[in-house]
Amino acid sequence: MLISEAMAQQAGAAGGGDLLTSFLPLIAIFAIFYFLLIRPQQKKQKEHQAKIAAVRRGDKIITGGGFYGTVTKVISDTEVQVELAENVKVKVATQTIMDVLSKTEPANDAAKPAEEKKSGLGALFGAKKKEDK
Repeated sequence: MLISEAMAQQAGAAGGGDLLTSFLPLIAIFAIFYFLLIRPQQKKQKEHQAKIAAVRRGDKIITGGGFYGTVTKVISDTEVQVELAENVKVKVATQTIMDVLSKTEPANDAAKPAEEKKSGLGALFGAKKKEDK
């Protein structure tokens, strides 16, 4: 025989090794990829979806086709009406909105006079802001 029995036994024992030590580098690489690539991308995607879901009338947006426009009407969760130019209105799927460039103030805050707005602890207890005289 070309290979002695001692060499064959030694080669068999070396190949068996500890299973954990052989998979440890793969586990470490996956953990690095998860924390550096996958997790930040998921967070960015959730933020984008929340931004698109909060689109309302008056917001300036950019579509996937590169059109800049102003939202004139929110038709449904999946559709908005956008004014691209004067008297040019189109329906756009919310999935195609790439970014919200500027947000408008909510209608209920804009309607309140400045002196009626509450601040600080007064907002917690329902007290109105006092005027300085």
